[in-house]
Amino acid sequence: MPGIRLLSQDEARPAARHQERAHELAERMPGLCVLAREAAASVMHGVHGRRRPGAGENFWQFRPFVAGESAGRIDWRRSAKDERLYVREREWEAAITVFLWIDRSPSMRFASGLSLQPKIDRALVLGLAAGELFVQGGERAGLLGLTPALAIRGIIERFAEVLAAEEKRTRSAPEELPPQISLPRGARAILIGDFLSEPQLILQTIARIGAEGARGHLVMIADPAEEDFPFSGNIEFLDVDSPRRLRAGRAETFREIYVRRLAAHREAILSSARSYGWTLSLHRTDRPASEALLNLKIQLEAEPGVPRR
Repeated sequence: MPGIRLLSQDEARPAARHQERAHELAERMPGLCVLAREAAASVMHGVHGRRRPGAGENFWQFRPFVAGESAGRIDWRRSAKDERLYVREREWEAAITVFLWIDRSPSMRFASGLSLQPKIDRALVLGLAAGELFVQGGERAGLLGLTPALAIRGIIERFAEVLAAEEKRTRSAPEELPPQISLPRGARAILIGDFLSEPQLILQTIARIGAEGARGHLVMIADPAEEDFPFSGNIEFLDVDSPRRLRAGRAETFREIYVRRLAAHREAILSSARSYGWTLSLHRTDRPASEALLNLKIQLEAEPGVPRR
């Protein structure tokens, strides 16, 4: 049986302990920054920035001339050194703009004894590490609704400071879904959370953010206990967003219907994401953060119009 601590009635109210939790989160931020930097470093192995051919001013490389190309592209000085014709290529310079959103709502505080860390901690590590990964790769990263897109050193610490300040500034619990800010075509949105909201609300959020053609990816964070429902016997479940509670005399009898409804919920979200050309991945908190980060990098680079490194 996983170690689950039942919430008190006060803790079950959405904003009852928000300020206390904001201070707790601020105290944990330095440690989360270290974990984020370690995760980014593990995925960054072999990544050498955005050095690839394309429009730009800086020299990239010489390559052999291909029949059918314009003769005006030939670099005659380089070609004079041997018997082949060469073309001078410039380095691609159009950085991708990525906006990150990290769910910090009450449901993200859940953690069972089967997880490596609470969902909110894992989401923060992934979000901060993703910012570092993108910036080190030559892109620009921002926090949706909180910062502009940045390409600066120390992006992890900058994002951590902004998030901690936002937690302390707000008097109520954070929203379950991101602000519905329309991003320009060519931008990318990375939304990290448990996405337990109604699928229709998630669809509306995706539709708004992608209204002008921006693409995105959802990283769904799940605790192993939420996935497998390993409960049995007399269990009381409390809703962290309201005072509602459910007493189950034989919790194991709920497992089949729970798993079925969870699968239907996720399928509805996946369908919503696909309808706007977005993608979705599931990450369990009993797995290393680097797995989700690597998958996130692969998903971004696999999108049409995003050059591969």
